[in-house]
Amino acid sequence: MPTLLLILAGVLVGGAWSLYRQGASRAAVVITALLAVLATIGGVLWLLPGDA
Repeated sequence: MPTLLLILAGVLVGGAWSLYRQGASRAAVVITALLAVLATIGGVLWLLPGDA
């Protein structure tokens, strides 16, 4: 699962960059970038050892 989240984060970063380069609305770029950050955080946190 963490691998899938990190892959998703990479796709979302690419999507945000593509939207930015195409001149999409700022809201679309920010939302896509935020989703990328959330997916990255989720993937990294999933990899951390913890008491579960």
